[in-house]
Amino acid sequence: MNTPGFRVFTFTTFGESARAILEPLAEIVTGTVEDTPAWYEQARTFDAIIINALAYINGAVLDRIGPRLKVIGRTGIGVDRIDLDAATERGIQVVNTPDGPTESTAEHAIALMLSLTKGVAFSDRITHGGHGFTPQSRMPQGLEAVGVTLGLIGLGRIGARVAEIARVLGMRVIAYDPFVTTERAGQLGVELTPDLPSLLKQSPVVSIHCPAIPETYRLINRETLALMPPGALFINVSRGILVDEAALLEALDSGHLGGAALDVYDPEPPAPDNPLLTHPKTICTSHIGSYTRASNLRMQEMVCREVATALQGQRPSNLVNREVWTRLNPV
Repeated sequence: MNTPGFRVFTFTTFGESARAILEPLAEIVTGTVEDTPAWYEQARTFDAIIINALAYINGAVLDRIGPRLKVIGRTGIGVDRIDLDAATERGIQVVNTPDGPTESTAEHAIALMLSLTKGVAFSDRITHGGHGFTPQSRMPQGLEAVGVTLGLIGLGRIGARVAEIARVLGMRVIAYDPFVTTERAGQLGVELTPDLPSLLKQSPVVSIHCPAIPETYRLINRETLALMPPGALFINVSRGILVDEAALLEALDSGHLGGAALDVYDPEPPAPDNPLLTHPKTICTSHIGSYTRASNLRMQEMVCREVATALQGQRPSNLVNREVWTRLNPV
C-alpha cells in the first residue's frame, strides 16, 4: 500500500466511493472539531479539513491550526460559519458542494409545506398523544396546493427546484430574487415580483431560500411578517439568521401566522427552551434538509474531489474565495 503524502481531517466517516477519491493522496483522519489543546496539536498536521454546517472556523482557529492547512472543504452550500477573509489572508482555499444538497433540501421544503398546509404534524401530535380521533384532530383545515400562491424568497438552485415541484402540484409560484433574470424565471414558470413586499402581500405560503449574507440578515422580521396575509404559512430550510425568531413567535402567538416550519435556527443548535420548538403552530426539524443517504454520499464525493484537486495544485471548480487563487498563483 502506498503512503499518502497529505493528511485530511473529516467530521464523519466517508462512504467507500468518497474515500476512494482521497485515499491515493491522503491519510484520512476522522473525528470532531474540538476546542482543546490535544485537537489543535493534531490539527497542525492537517493539509485539509472537511467540515459540516455546525463547525465554526474563524481566524483564531486557523492560527491555532497553523500554516500547514491548505484547504477547507464544506459539505453543503453555506460557508457562513467559515471566516472567508481570514482564510484568504492565510492563503487557504475554501471549497463547497453547491449542487450536492439541492434535491434533498428542496424536497424537505416541500414536505414541510405540505405538512403545514394539510395539518399533518398537528393531527399526528393529537393522535400520538393517545387521544385517538377527536373533533379537533378531524376538523377540516388547511389548504389544497392546487391554485395556491407560493412565494419564494430566492430562486437559486434550491429555490428553483422547489418551484418545479410546486408547479407540478398545481401551485402558482412567484419569486423575489434580484439576481435572477425574467428569462430564467420564465423558463421555470415563475413570476418575478419587483420587490419583497410585493411577494409577501400576495403569498399565503412563503418559503425562503437565501444565502446568509449581511443583506439578508433578519430579512424576515416584524415588518415583513406583517405584510403576509392573515393565516399565512412560513417555511425556512435555509439559515436561521434570516429570521427574527422573536418576531416570528409574536406573529404565531397573535394568530397573524397560521404556522411555521423550521429546519434551521439562530443559534444552532437552538436552546432547549426555545419556545418555537414546542409551539403548537410550528413544525421543527433538526437541520436535516440535506440529509438523505444519496445526498450525503453525493456531497462527500463532491467535496473529496474538490479537496483532491486543490491539494494537487489545480483550481477547484467550487472555489468560494476565488481571490485566494490569484494570491497563490501570481502572474
